[in-house]
Amino acid sequence: MTSRIFAPEVLAGQVCVVTGAGTGLGRAAALELARCGATVVVCGRRPEPIIDTAAAIAALGGTAAAYPLDIRDEYAVDDFFDTVVERHGRVDTLVNNAGGQFMCPAERITPKGFRTVLDLNIMGTWLMTHAAVTKAMIPQSSGKVLNVTLSPHHGFPGLAHSAAARAAVENLTRTLSVEWARFGVRLCAVATGHMDTSALRGKYPPGVAEAALTTIPLGRYGTESEFAWLITYLASPAGDYLSGTVLTLDGARDNLAHPWPPPGFAEIADMVEKRGPRTY
Repeated sequence: MTSRIFAPEVLAGQVCVVTGAGTGLGRAAALELARCGATVVVCGRRPEPIIDTAAAIAALGGTAAAYPLDIRDEYAVDDFFDTVVERHGRVDTLVNNAGGQFMCPAERITPKGFRTVLDLNIMGTWLMTHAAVTKAMIPQSSGKVLNVTLSPHHGFPGLAHSAAARAAVENLTRTLSVEWARFGVRLCAVATGHMDTSALRGKYPPGVAEAALTTIPLGRYGTESEFAWLITYLASPAGDYLSGTVLTLDGARDNLAHPWPPPGFAEIADMVEKRGPRTY
């Protein structure tokens, strides 16, 4: 059980909690944290996927525990962290990966639908963060919270509810990084772009994933491993001075919504070169 990127046991002795760890990015992060020596506590609403993730970690020779949890239930969240601290002694990193949304034109989003997305992405993140920090990180005078949000930041048509929620989480991250710095607690957000996951390829209407690929300057989707490596870097001592910032993992999608160079650019460049520079 070794990482392709990190030194062996770089997270030895640490306890990392990962929400939404049954599939996709959360599962990839949990596995990589375990490869680096952390005890990984995985949670999610459905028992089967998180139990499978914990079993995969055990098969690698790592240590993991799985707990079914609805992050929107404040009493369940409190009980969860009481159990984690009692059984594992501490929480070094919380990865708030659980979230969700549905694609819908803004004019058709109902109040119930909008509220559901806010409850999951904002309230769930707040409940998990507050409980982890007050029950574990403040008492131990250290800890990291990594909140997973979305790129692009300049508008997300079809996902107005999620765009509002993720922007709120990023501002909350910045605010709490200031308030809780005095306790040795660091908070960062990781804004993921289009990642090559089963959700991207199977959750959205036909053509969405293919169209998304044309908006990425690097010309490809991100991988689950690249997400896991960034999370692990932030959890490691290498990330100790990072706090209050948003790291965008999207192949430059946030800066330019199409590949570079655009079609015809080479012909234009040739024409300019033949014409020579102009003096103004």
